[in-house]
Amino acid sequence: MTGGPLARFTLRSGSLLGLTALVGLLAFAWPLLWPADSASHWLAVVLLVASVPLGLGVVASELANHSLDVKALAMLGVLSAVGAVMRPLGAGTGGIETVFFLLIIAGRVFGAGFGFVLGTTTLFVSALLTGGFGVWLPYQMLAAAFVGFGAGLLPRLRRLELAALCAYGSVAAFVFGSLMDLSFWPFALGGGGGLSYQPGARAWTNLRRFLVYEAVTGTGWNLGRAITTVVLLLVLGRPLLHVLRRAARRASFATSETPSA
Repeated sequence: MTGGPLARFTLRSGSLLGLTALVGLLAFAWPLLWPADSASHWLAVVLLVASVPLGLGVVASELANHSLDVKALAMLGVLSAVGAVMRPLGAGTGGIETVFFLLIIAGRVFGAGFGFVLGTTTLFVSALLTGGFGVWLPYQMLAAAFVGFGAGLLPRLRRLELAALCAYGSVAAFVFGSLMDLSFWPFALGGGGGLSYQPGARAWTNLRRFLVYEAVTGTGWNLGRAITTVVLLLVLGRPLLHVLRRAARRASFATSETPSA
């Protein structure tokens, strides 16, 4: 069985997600918008921290509207726990990332809003398990949320669904790494050189410098993340899609069934 997401979020939740995404993107792009100093960095962190309750507000909104029932919330908890346990198996090792494929599959099956919230909760629970708390955690939570969110926005497909998910997964791996690097780039290198942040320069000038920096320093890590995600999708994607869609139908998540391929 293929097709679009089974759980659809309302216009109000979509607007809330849009606001959350905008706040988050401002936080990631702070080196291009404000001077690179500690005050600006902490302003970006404040924006990120503000985006987390906005994202969780989507869940509260859908529970109130009965668009997301308690069974769906239980599924969110189960998938968050599974992802949190899987992530330490590869996170931080040569760019290997073992949780992206789960975010992509869940976002595909249950929708963009579900994928967004799953990204934040999975990374938060993973930090609880590993003690990985720090200024980087809100960035990781929101970047992972974007991964699940984008998967839910993919068009309705049939036989090419798995290929599309693999293509999306490879792109998402590079975007995730670039967003994370952009948030800390001004402090990664000293002044001078074509790869360093240039204080007072125009946004386009610094963006061009960052793209060169990312191509030189981030390609290997992002490529490892992309390969891991694609391999896991190829091996586990189809059976996991079937299992989650079957669970969704039995739990009455779906507004309507999609036709079989």
